[in-house]
Amino acid sequence: LLTADPNLEQCPDFTSPSLQDSCLPLLSTSVDDAQAADILRASWLATNAAYKRQWQLQLDAATHKTTEHERLLAEAEAQRCATQDVQDAALLDKDRKKNHIHHIPIPDRPRPSRAAETFIVSDFALRKLDKAQFIELYYWTNKGLADARLDFKTVDDDSMVPTIGVDGSTVWTAASAARPSTGVITDHLLQPLDFSKAVPHYIDSLEQRGWAAPQVTGPLTIY
Repeated sequence: LLTADPNLEQCPDFTSPSLQDSCLPLLSTSVDDAQAADILRASWLATNAAYKRQWQLQLDAATHKTTEHERLLAEAEAQRCATQDVQDAALLDKDRKKNHIHHIPIPDRPRPSRAAETFIVSDFALRKLDKAQFIELYYWTNKGLADARLDFKTVDDDSMVPTIGVDGSTVWTAASAARPSTGVITDHLLQPLDFSKAVPHYIDSLEQRGWAAPQVTGPLTIY
């Protein structure tokens, strides 16, 4: 196995005094110093040519080995990616079956300028809006609106209770407007479908209560 490139080697000058000892075994009555030097030079060139061929074979073998190694690595990576894609697809399919509501496509269309139908919102929730206080989106979900409609139709409560007004003074309000719903669901626990139903109603209520555009869109950025 060659360790140095024979193409970089130079043929010695066998006629030089320092190499005359190399010519001595070849000298005879029919071979003089010049002829001996030519014989040594021809022998060296033949040997060097053989070394050059061997060196090229070593380079070709090394290139082939490197290429084959890279091919095997590429095949292994492709196989790994294919396996990962199959696993990811299986997990996604499992998630879609388990949480199908999360994958319902949301139409990309402008928000309607007003609710499609008349709805009644809890007096308690509307008072919170008027005071610019936090109020759960639950009150604008289908369930929250249904509760408010049911209370509106069935509750006959004319009692008044003292509450704190916007300016800090004590005001008397209907008891139904001073108590929250018993079935309130916090915002982070709302289902995506409930959330998508509540937001347009919530915006409509804000606009009906006189909120300016920045005040309407501002609170929604937290969602």
